[in-house]
Amino acid sequence: MSPRIEAIQATYQMMPHPEGGFYKETYRSDIEIEGELFSNGMTGNRSCSTAILFLLVQDSFSAFHKIKSDEVWHFYDGDPVEIHVIEPNGNYQLIRLGKNALRNEVFQAVVPAGAWFASKTEGEYSLVGCTVAPGFDFADFELAKGERLAAEFPEQRELIYAFCRD
Repeated sequence: MSPRIEAIQATYQMMPHPEGGFYKETYRSDIEIEGELFSNGMTGNRSCSTAILFLLVQDSFSAFHKIKSDEVWHFYDGDPVEIHVIEPNGNYQLIRLGKNALRNEVFQAVVPAGAWFASKTEGEYSLVGCTVAPGFDFADFELAKGERLAAEFPEQRELIYAFCRD
């Protein structure tokens, strides 16, 4: 790994994320929402919002997964990120997170609750942020099984297998 990537990991005390990449939780609201208010299958209380720093490095990826909350992505540093999103109805969207509007890159984008998504840096590294509301909880996280996801969305089969680890 390059000295720049090592410095980012060390400065922010980042840990490996189960989906791929490295992360550091930077914010968790003290305000909680009571679980019985949720209509999307969440159980138990959740923080109103959470935020992480997320680092993707070359020759790796964040595997397809979904969560039960909306997730707002923010671009900070490095190379652009491709975020592949498959919505529950099967619609596919490619989001290019970065700083070059002439290449259709955006600084912020939302992955809606319940959508499957995966990501990859387009270069050496990408440092981004992810804000989740209601707040992230691993109880709401599901890592995709390639065969099952490909059976559900056969038109995205090649993409799914490229971004699953099983």
